[in-house]
Amino acid sequence: MIHQDLEVKNTKNKTKPSCCCSHDEPVHSEDDGHDHGHSHEHEAEGSLLKLFIPSILSFILLLIGIGFDNYFPQTWFSGYVRIAWYIVAYLPVGLPVLREAYESIIKGDVFSEFFLMCIATIGAFAIGEYPEGVAVMLFYTIGETFQGMAVSKAKSNIKSLLDQRPDEVTILENNIAVKIKAKDAKIGDIIQLKAGEKLGLDGELLSDLASFNTAALTGESKPDTKKKGDTVLAGMINGNTIAQIKVTTAYNDSKLSKILEMVQNATAKKAPAELFIRKFAKIYTPIVVYLAIAICLLPILFVDNYVFSDWLYRALVFLVISCPCALVISIPLGYFGGIGAASKNGILFKGSNYLDSISKIQNVVMDKTGTMTEGVFKVQEVIIKSDFDKEEILKLVNVLERHSTHPVATAIHDYVGSIDSAIELKNVEEISGHGLKAEVNGKELHVGNFKLLDKFNIPYDIDPGSVVYTTIAIAYDQKFAGYLTIADEIKADAPEAVSKLKALGVKVTMLSGDKTNVVQFVADKLGITKAFGDLLPEDKVNKVNEIKAKNETVAFVGDGVNDAPVIALSTVGIAMGGLGSDAAIETADVVIQDDKPSKIAMAINIGKQTKKIVWQNIGLAFVVKAFVLILGAGGLATMWEAVFADVGVALLAILNAVRIQKMKF
Repeated sequence: MIHQDLEVKNTKNKTKPSCCCSHDEPVHSEDDGHDHGHSHEHEAEGSLLKLFIPSILSFILLLIGIGFDNYFPQTWFSGYVRIAWYIVAYLPVGLPVLREAYESIIKGDVFSEFFLMCIATIGAFAIGEYPEGVAVMLFYTIGETFQGMAVSKAKSNIKSLLDQRPDEVTILENNIAVKIKAKDAKIGDIIQLKAGEKLGLDGELLSDLASFNTAALTGESKPDTKKKGDTVLAGMINGNTIAQIKVTTAYNDSKLSKILEMVQNATAKKAPAELFIRKFAKIYTPIVVYLAIAICLLPILFVDNYVFSDWLYRALVFLVISCPCALVISIPLGYFGGIGAASKNGILFKGSNYLDSISKIQNVVMDKTGTMTEGVFKVQEVIIKSDFDKEEILKLVNVLERHSTHPVATAIHDYVGSIDSAIELKNVEEISGHGLKAEVNGKELHVGNFKLLDKFNIPYDIDPGSVVYTTIAIAYDQKFAGYLTIADEIKADAPEAVSKLKALGVKVTMLSGDKTNVVQFVADKLGITKAFGDLLPEDKVNKVNEIKAKNETVAFVGDGVNDAPVIALSTVGIAMGGLGSDAAIETADVVIQDDKPSKIAMAINIGKQTKKIVWQNIGLAFVVKAFVLILGAGGLATMWEAVFADVGVALLAILNAVRIQKMKF
C-alpha cells in the first residue's frame, strides 16, 4: 500500500509532483495507528493513477506536436497555433512546478530545484525550443512522481512490517463474546483469541498453554509456546487453539506501538551523508544558477560570432543537468531501505545515523547473561552450613529475591516455591553489582556474590574461584550461611555470532559481573579470547573507555537497563530487546527483537551494505552530472542528455537504493 504521505502531499493540488525536498519528515501513522485493509490499498492505487493523468495528457499532446512538426506536417500547425499547442501540453506538468517555485521564493528559498526547472523550460520556450521545454518538464515531473512513490513505499514497507494489529478484538463480557474496536479495549478486559487470529493488545495469557507466531515482532516465524501467566504481545498470531488473554497495557502503550513509533521517528536522525548533501544542495544550487548566467553572458566578451540564443540554450541545458534531485532523494531512500531491511529481520535502528555508525564498528563488547546465554537460570546445588536451618534460610532468600528483577531471582523462586507471606523484611537495599541486603527478625540478611560479603566484612571458608557455576552467597546475622550454584545455557546461535563477527574483522570482548571463571568458561566455548568477569557497572565503563582510548569504535551489547552507562558511552548501543523489555527499546540505539546474538553481525552487515549503496548513488550522480555538465557548457549536449543526467540518474539511483530490501543477510 502506498503510504498516505504521497496522498497528503497532493491534497492541495492533485497534480502536484512529490518533491524530493519533502521527503525528510518522519512517517506518520493514521490516527488509530493501524492498517485499514484492502479498501485503502484501492484508494491509494486510484490516487496514484490520478497523479499520472497530467503527465499522460502532456505526453500525448507532446507526441502529437512532434508528429505534426516532423512526420505529418500541417499547414495550420504554425505560428501562434503551434506555440499555443505546446503551452497547453506544458501546463498540466508545468503549473504545479511553477506554483512550487513561487511558494519557495515567498518562503525565502529562491534557488530551489523548482526554480531551476522553471528557468530552464521557460527559457527553452523563449528561444523557440517548445518540444524540448515540454519534454524537460514532463520527464522531470514523471521522475519526481516515481521518486515520491519510492520514498512513500519505503516508509509504508517499514510501517507494514510492524503495525499489523487488527482493527477489532473479541472480548468476553459475562462469558459472552463481544467485538469492539481494539483501541477501546481497557486494561483488565479478557480477549478471546481464535486460532489464526492476531492479538491486538499486550496481555497476560490466562489459558494453560498456547503457541504464537511472533514474526511481526521478531522477524522469526518459528512458533513460540507460552504458558499461563506469560506475557503475550500485540501482533502475535495465535496457533491452533482458542486462547484467553487479559489486557495489561493500553492500546497506545503496547510494545508494538513503541516499536512502531521508534522506527517512524528513525528518519529524524540523519546520517552524516544526508546532512552533508542537504547542506551541499543549499550552496550548490545558487552557484549553478550564477554559472549558468555566466555561460550565457560572459562569452560575449571573447567570442567573435556570439549568438545569444545559442549560449542561452547551453545555459538552460546546464541548469537542467545541475538539478540536485538524484542526490537529495536517493540518499534518504538508501537509508530508508536499510532501516526497512533491518526491521524485516527483527533489528530496529533508531536512526539512519546509527546505520552509518554501525558500519564502522571495530569492536563488539558484549554482556554474558541474556546476551550470549539464555538468561534462564536453574539452581544446580544448594550448600547450607549445618548450623543453619536449610529450609528457613531458603525461605528468607526467596522473600528477599522478590525485590530483584535479575534472572537469578526467578531461578530461586522456581526452586524454592511460593513466598512465605509471614516473613517481614525491613530496610531492603539493592547494592549495585553486588546483590541485596535486608533486616529480618532483627538480623541482617545478605544475598549476592562474594564481593557483597567482602564489602560487609563477612568471612567465608570456601574459594569462590573453585566453583565453575554462578554462585549466590548467603550470609545471615553476619555469618556465612552457605551458597547456591546456578547454571545458565549458552544460546544456540552464540558460537555462530562470534564466528560471523570475526569474519567481518570485528574484535569481540565479553564483560560480565559474573565470576571470572564462569565468564572464561563461556568465552572458551564461544571462541572469545578477551573475557573479563567480576565487574561492577563502573568497571565495564572503564573497559570500554580503554578501547575508545585507542581511537577505535565500540558497539556494546547488553540488556539496555543494567548496562545503560556502557550503552550510552559506546559508539553504538545494542540491546537484546526480547519481547518484554521496554527499557531496552528506550535505552539502546539498535534493538535486536528476538534476542539472537547472530543478528549483531547481520546489523553490521546491513549498515555496511546501506553505506555502500548510498556512496554508489553519490558517485553515480556526481560522475554523470559532471560529465554532461561539461558537454552542456561546451554546446555538445542537448536538453535530452540533460533530462537523462537529471531524471535518468535519479531513477537509476532509486533502483539501486531499493536493492537492499531484496538482499539476503
